[in-house]
Amino acid sequence: MKILARKSILFGLTVMVGLSFAAQAQNGAEATYKSKCAMCHGADGKGDSPMGKKLNIRDLGSPEVQKQTDAELTTIITKGKGKMVPFEGKLTADQIGQLVAYIRGLGKTK
Repeated sequence: MKILARKSILFGLTVMVGLSFAAQAQNGAEATYKSKCAMCHGADGKGDSPMGKKLNIRDLGSPEVQKQTDAELTTIITKGKGKMVPFEGKLTADQIGQLVAYIRGLGKTK
């Protein structure tokens, strides 16, 4: 019985640590989005900021954006596209990956 109790405790701790890391990554992605992306893409990703309207930015939650692969979104964030500035050297690969996941979440709120 002691072994089962220890395994249950260990499993519970593992789940809690995993959820904690997921929450930290989400918070990190949200902070990065707010500091690097929201000025143009808007707080909700709809592109309805003054700069977004001026540049005719797409809604990040739209099917058009969401159908792009993670690799395509990563390349756009890294290298830039059109008038979008590249973030290569300004964001880490991990931060860019978190932003891609954040953008995926914007598509789920539709």
